Amino acid sequence: MRFSKSVLLSLSVLMASCVGAENPPSTEAIKKLIEPRLGVNVKVDSITETPYKGLYEVRIGTDILYTDKTATYLLNGQLFNIVTNTNLTRDRIDEITKIKFSDLPLDKAIKTVKGDGSRVIAVFEDPNCGYCKRLRQTTLKETDNVTIYTFMYNILSDDSFTKSKNIWCSADRGKAWDDWMINGKAAPAAAESCDSPNDEVLALGRKLGVSGTPAIFFADGSRIPGAIDTKALEAKLKKVTQ
Repeated sequence: MRFSKSVLLSLSVLMASCVGAENPPSTEAIKKLIEPRLGVNVKVDSITETPYKGLYEVRIGTDILYTDKTATYLLNGQLFNIVTNTNLTRDRIDEITKIKFSDLPLDKAIKTVKGDGSRVIAVFEDPNCGYCKRLRQTTLKETDNVTIYTFMYNILSDDSFTKSKNIWCSADRGKAWDDWMINGKAAPAAAESCDSPNDEVLALGRKLGVSGTPAIFFADGSRIPGAIDTKALEAKLKKVTQ
């Protein structure tokens, strides 16, 4: 685990300001101090004391920052417990970005069942996303006993909407998607009368805060942004089903 010199320096200054803190202020008091200092358009959603005495988490939407009891210093970085090898920042982001999987409109996704389909994931992908294609060609191709719901999330180009509509309007959507993502074989042009859920999926992704593709959601509501390898996916699926 490596940290940049700038992060270590910022952390050391911040920690120095936290040492010896007696009768610390309330989290509401810290919020009142720091919010105006961050700019007129910044809304702090919450201030939470971290396991490290004197260090406070500043949550702005799904972003996590850290400050001291006087709201003088601000740290933009990740907080680790190196005894337990735990990324506390990552865990908090996972917690606050969890969704209710059963609320996903699965009828607007392409359903693919592999093996017994016992494990379930939802993946947001753009048909022009190179990392999504790599995920399909390796990790998802190698993973068995999983049901995959693919939301075609068109954020890279106007052409993405066209490709997604053509795939959605194909006789076999799952095959058409794999033909394109794995083999580079484009689906035939869709009839004008065929409707696709492109706009609804785009709105859904924005609501869920999906800023890039691929993004993988799991049955427990947690997510992993970006492509991962087969080993990492299996480890995550095992953790979710425990």
